[in-house]
Amino acid sequence: MFIAIISLKGGVGKTTTAIHLSTYLQENAPTLLIDADRNRSALVWARDEKLPFTVASQAGSAPLVGKFDHVITDMKARPEIDDLKELAQGSDLIILPTTPNHLDLDATVKAVDILKDLKTNYKILLTKVDSRTVNGRNARKFLEENQLPSFKTEIPLLVAFEKASQQGLTVKDYGDFRARQAWKKYESVGKEVLSK
Repeated sequence: MFIAIISLKGGVGKTTTAIHLSTYLQENAPTLLIDADRNRSALVWARDEKLPFTVASQAGSAPLVGKFDHVITDMKARPEIDDLKELAQGSDLIILPTTPNHLDLDATVKAVDILKDLKTNYKILLTKVDSRTVNGRNARKFLEENQLPSFKTEIPLLVAFEKASQQGLTVKDYGDFRARQAWKKYESVGKEVLSK
């Protein structure tokens, strides 16, 4: 399965989603994460070699792709239209992470408009959802009212993601209670991906 994770805006949990979805898919079959972001965040996260899957740069990934059942691409923020066209042709699924913030949702809708024209399979993932605010409920309502395909699961706003990344780990391996909650959410996302 080829999956691309994209956003027209930074700070929405794109790399966090790529890392944790790769972790889940690795339990199913060999998984490669291609870091195509200029910041190389996934490669930095993986530098201590504690992640359970392979991470490669975009430049170094070509000879590796055929060796893996699942390939996830963590795209650069604000990809060009040509990048999106290429992804649309080569991906089984494009995941659009977005926070409930109205600016992030607006950028997501702009990406959706492009992807609709490209006739590709995409799905929106709500990330950094703070259960103490109404933003998450409002964002879910907005997605439903506009009939935008989205994951049933929402990723909570938790410090555990940052703490895990600082140690080169996933929340699955970080080990505190909140990290286990966070991992269950990404497990649910992974199940939704594989149920297609």
